Amino acid sequence: NVKDQIVEMSPNIKNVEYVSQDQALIIFNETHRDSPILARALQEVGNNPFLPSLNITTNGDPLEYAVVSNILQTSDFSKLIDKVDFSQKKDTIEKVYSITKNMNLFGLILGIVLILVAILVVLNTIKLGVESSKEEISTMKIVGATDWFIRGPFIIQGIIYGVVAFVICILLSGLTAYFLTPKISVVLPGFDMFSYFLTNVWIFVLIQLGFGVGVGAVSALVVVKKYLDI
Repeated sequence: NVKDQIVEMSPNIKNVEYVSQDQALIIFNETHRDSPILARALQEVGNNPFLPSLNITTNGDPLEYAVVSNILQTSDFSKLIDKVDFSQKKDTIEKVYSITKNMNLFGLILGIVLILVAILVVLNTIKLGVESSKEEISTMKIVGATDWFIRGPFIIQGIIYGVVAFVICILLSGLTAYFLTPKISVVLPGFDMFSYFLTNVWIFVLIQLGFGVGVGAVSALVVVKKYLDI
């Protein structure tokens, strides 16, 4: 009931996960399975010492967490909730938010640069291929071949370049996510970059394949047009 009320009262909440007492014990055991000291300590307690909890995720801004924290500490909820740990995690949340914001900006700039580089590389690659075939293009024009008949093979060639580029790119993206996950987990505990990649792999496939094929086909059209006007 508290979970449903919190979602209704704060529109900035992205997700609320209810963790039962038994789930909390299972998570603790999995997280600390390599620590015999904690395992013995848990055995000494004799029963499940954990309380059920709500893991609340907002849209990212630390101010949104502060609003939710204030709501949880009102009289309506204070008798049901033993502890709100926002004050303990405030500095970490602010640090993570700052890092994420900077990473998004860096990623946007890097993405624009890489897109421009990719366009230039594909254009030059196709240009070399077309220039080596300019005599064939002239011959086809002389014998009456239509513009689209001439463009066709080069467009297909551009699409093939795009598909090859996509395969290389998706493999490099997966390997990068796999090897960077341990390093990023130190800065952002609980965030598994490789799992995020696998979860959203079809989105990455559609974006990269669409971009690769699109750039290849459009580049072929642009480059071939120059020789069709001769």
